[in-house]
Amino acid sequence: MSKFSGIIGFGETVETVPGVFVPTITERRRYYGDLIRNYMSIQNSNNLNDDINISNQISVVADSFLREHINTMKYVEFMNIKWKITNVDIQFPRLILSLGGVYNEHET
Repeated sequence: MSKFSGIIGFGETVETVPGVFVPTITERRRYYGDLIRNYMSIQNSNNLNDDINISNQISVVADSFLREHINTMKYVEFMNIKWKITNVDIQFPRLILSLGGVYNEHET
């Protein structure tokens, strides 16, 4: 089993001025864990380049912040690329994060 070290991005809505809320991404800190599954696939598409998807599963130890913000997790930085979190399996004290396609930062 390989080891994992990466940043998790959380999506939050922040009030910039009274009555105006803007979605923002907050990167909490570097998390450590294990790479449970490592699988990549290339999907043909109508775009110029084919889409790359991974079906990796990463197990991380959940601290108090992670436990309280499970619902706002957006992406995991893995191999210097931000990947969408598609599923979270809660097995306290660990969280099993399933990853999908590349995270588009303009989707927040």
